[in-house]
Amino acid sequence: MTQPNATMLKFGYPASVVAETALWSVQVRPQQPALGSLVLVCKEPATAFAQLTPAAFAGLQEVVARVETVLTRFTAYQKINYLMLMMVDPDVHFHVIPRYEGARDYRGVSFPDAGWPGPPALGQAVAPDADMLAALTADLKALWVDVT
Repeated sequence: MTQPNATMLKFGYPASVVAETALWSVQVRPQQPALGSLVLVCKEPATAFAQLTPAAFAGLQEVVARVETVLTRFTAYQKINYLMLMMVDPDVHFHVIPRYEGARDYRGVSFPDAGWPGPPALGQAVAPDADMLAALTADLKALWVDVT
């Protein structure tokens, strides 16, 4: 892939990037239904899950394992949800929502999981300002590097 796809750009690429592999981009989700919410975007030109190559499927396992380790350290989540919605953004991607009872605080801001214990309450997400999103991205990126 030489250029980011439309979904990567919509979610703030390159500023929102926590990590990238050859076939996947891990990015901070601008709306945070729970602290540490991410999007995991495939870089292949695929608009359906079945269109992914075997390499993308194999790479997904490695990325998911790292995502879960990073988010465990960052939020001490109790459950994790992977939502493949793809109703608006065309490229294969998942919304990764760490789930927890109550709230987590980050830099003086409370991030409740308003949907707990049911489905994520995407419409009740915290919308951090640009500085907080940059800090969140940097902190998650540092943890990603630390788990190598």
